[in-house]
Amino acid sequence: MMQATAFEFRNRWWLFGVIFGAGFFLLAFDHVPLGARIADRLATAARLPEPLALHIVFGGAALIMLAAALVRAWGSAYLGREVVHDHALHSEALKADGPYRHVRNPLYFGNVLMSWAASLFAPVIGGPLIVIGVLLFCYRLIGREEGALEAEQGESYRTFKRAVPRLWPSLRARLPASGSAPDWISGLAAEAFFMSFALGVVGFAISLNVLWFYAGWLASPLLSWLAGLAVQKRGRFVGHASKE
Repeated sequence: MMQATAFEFRNRWWLFGVIFGAGFFLLAFDHVPLGARIADRLATAARLPEPLALHIVFGGAALIMLAAALVRAWGSAYLGREVVHDHALHSEALKADGPYRHVRNPLYFGNVLMSWAASLFAPVIGGPLIVIGVLLFCYRLIGREEGALEAEQGESYRTFKRAVPRLWPSLRARLPASGSAPDWISGLAAEAFFMSFALGVVGFAISLNVLWFYAGWLASPLLSWLAGLAVQKRGRFVGHASKE
């Protein structure tokens, strides 16, 4: 399986940004988002008012974006914010609880879902560029991570690979629960970036005001930074309490 380079893995967030940025940049040449074109066809075919068709199409995008953020938060609740945002590759532990009983890479599955929703805000050419670009890059990153995990953990990881799908989840859990407890505060803090995107899309789907969409994207770094500070303070408080 194709594997990302060390450079790609270290800079994966920037490279995801490049993929999304390239898709949205094409709005400079085609000013009509893909979702608006789909809504126009829906309005014509179903004889709906144009605003209602827009609410339906972008309401669907909002639901997909919320699902993406929640899937990522569920996975991050088992990994912890430090691992999710670390530039280094972690292969010392195998997580086989929560969403990892259904899919080996729930965070990347969340990225794929997000690309589907975001593509509706890009033009006709930009939408497929985002969806295909994110999917291929996720597979490259998965190849690198799984190669390291297999080298580190050997047969235990190969057994996990045989039982659980790589990227497309199984509705039925493929492994018994191991009893690990999720840390939802850490998980939600890790995904504050994506939660901000999702809220921006929800705001647009309700109001049809594009400022909500851009506000969600622009606010995401600030919310992620604030969430990181909150988790750090929580860690210091817990550590101080345990010493007492």
